[in-house]
Amino acid sequence: MRAALIGLGMVSRAYGDALRNSRTVSLDSVFARTSKSRMNFLTEWSALEATACDSVAEIAASDVDFVILTTPPNARGDIVDVLVKAGKPILMEKPVERTLENATALVETCEAADIPLGIVLQHRARPVVSDLRRIMPTLGPLRAVEVNVPWWRPQAYYDEPGRGSYARDGGGVLISQAIHTLDLMLSLTGPATEVTAMAATTGFHQMEAEDFVTAGLRFANGAVGQLFATTASFPGRGETIMLHFQHGSAHLDAGILRIDRQNGTSETFGHVSGSGAGADPMAFTSEWHRFMIEDFADALRQNRPPLVTGREALGVHRLIAALENSARTGTRVQIKET
Repeated sequence: MRAALIGLGMVSRAYGDALRNSRTVSLDSVFARTSKSRMNFLTEWSALEATACDSVAEIAASDVDFVILTTPPNARGDIVDVLVKAGKPILMEKPVERTLENATALVETCEAADIPLGIVLQHRARPVVSDLRRIMPTLGPLRAVEVNVPWWRPQAYYDEPGRGSYARDGGGVLISQAIHTLDLMLSLTGPATEVTAMAATTGFHQMEAEDFVTAGLRFANGAVGQLFATTASFPGRGETIMLHFQHGSAHLDAGILRIDRQNGTSETFGHVSGSGAGADPMAFTSEWHRFMIEDFADALRQNRPPLVTGREALGVHRLIAALENSARTGTRVQIKET
């Protein structure tokens, strides 16, 4: 299949590398607001043999099979409207939009027109996640959850205009960094129903939104949990999810999964991999992006949902909205009321 790419910022490097290594999807065309960005991308990724378009409308009028959209969240609404009217399926970089309300409206726009919408929350594509899903039923009921995202970003990262702001990004560490881990957590635990959170901006950063969040969680299945997420933990360490079941625990540490059973046995799967936890946000493999792109193409061929649909991605937006609400009001928040 042939794809177009709209948005050529920092994350486009991951997509360029993923498409270079793909055997089922090729890059046909690209668009960014400035011709300089277009030419820089095409020069760096000349092996892709893509062409530059002068507008979103030009891409919408082309015969590409689907469009990959990686612009900042605040730039997506009008672009999605154009693509939906042209009947183009959309694979979108996280988050869906800046707020739960905006994200819901965007998803409903695609659903009303029956346009496939996939969201790139690529942590679900890690190979060890399938091992964990296979093993979980043998561990008994889930009792407790620990989630830690101890990342680091230097001030230079937030010096880019709009980064870490509500107007462009929709917030800070929750919606821009921890969203990956929170989405993966929810896909394993099921929905959270209640949160109690505290959020702050540390002295490490000059930014509008939060760079430090801690919270207690309660899940629909009766489990309880804790969340810690920050971009103020120098030099940055990989995120972890620990799931404690009745008969054992699962420790997911980036690309490594360890299962410790209460009968004394243990198993380890996977290998060490980067996740962009430190000063270089792009220090991670593009293989997960390649999987998401190829899965979306395959979903279109088979007329099935992609790995993460727009509707499914609203779950993590709902959780983030509740965490922000709890931190802002200093109260315990029921997620169904958010």
